[in-house]
Amino acid sequence: MDTMRERFGPVVSRLLDEDPRVAVVLAEIGTDGFEEARRRHPDRVVNVGIREQLLIGAGAGLALTGLRPVVHTFASFLVERPFEQVKLDLGHQGVGAVLVSAAASFDWPAGGYTHMAPGDVALLDTLDGWTVHVPGHPDEAETLLRRAVAAGDDKVYVRLSVQSNTTAVPVDGKRLRTVREGRSGVVVAVGPVLDAVLAATEGLDVTVLYATTVRPFDAAGLRRAVWAATPDVVLVEPYLAGTSTAAVNDALADVPHRVLGLGVGRRELRRYGTVAEHVAAHGLDAGSLRERIAGFVSGRLGAPQVRVGVQ
Repeated sequence: MDTMRERFGPVVSRLLDEDPRVAVVLAEIGTDGFEEARRRHPDRVVNVGIREQLLIGAGAGLALTGLRPVVHTFASFLVERPFEQVKLDLGHQGVGAVLVSAAASFDWPAGGYTHMAPGDVALLDTLDGWTVHVPGHPDEAETLLRRAVAAGDDKVYVRLSVQSNTTAVPVDGKRLRTVREGRSGVVVAVGPVLDAVLAATEGLDVTVLYATTVRPFDAAGLRRAVWAATPDVVLVEPYLAGTSTAAVNDALADVPHRVLGLGVGRRELRRYGTVAEHVAAHGLDAGSLRERIAGFVSGRLGAPQVRVGVQ
């Protein structure tokens, strides 16, 4: 099976052929996937070199001319490094773009912390009007990419990862999908953590909701699930733990409830390790998730376990 990023190049290349508004802006990273498209559309495939602030500025400039820019590089270079340009060149000027990231929270551990971005979604939460898609499978990534490009002049972030669920789920870019039903609590699994959450909750009497679009957050879908179950909500996100707890609290403002946010911890893990070791160190493997989820919904939640291995 191809990865989300391997799917990204061919899909957007086809969109360049189909839609004369589409343009692609790169910063060296990912240029190999657009060589053929660049020959066909030299005026709409732009490589700005290793200048990430210019990457966003160039995309905003194209948007001001009426084009629909798709801007791509690693998440840390796309959201964190040029954040002021994201805030001003896109937000302040009132233009949209599709930002498509790679490397996620720790997809390339050998690249070190400069190539990790567990705080990207939380950072975008400080800005107004962003749609955020977090696919969990290459098929979902293709669907959400096409929706993002077609979304008028909206500001959209599509977070790609090498981590993937085994099977794609039909997604519409709007609603939470119910994957499993139960009455002792609700677990929201975001993107590529779904397989681990399903394994962790096997045999537990909980509802599992699947989210691939986290902003706007499907408050109505969560409320429906909570009314049919105990209002204990566990969020499992593949980025900074607790990123969406405020969205859950807002959705359930008039409902007594408890929320547990699980995800990537704030402590920097300084050994390179492997992706699997980082997953385990942050407690996102199925065994760790089961311990935390079962303890929370049963009211026996203790302190999080300190993991060793990747430090």
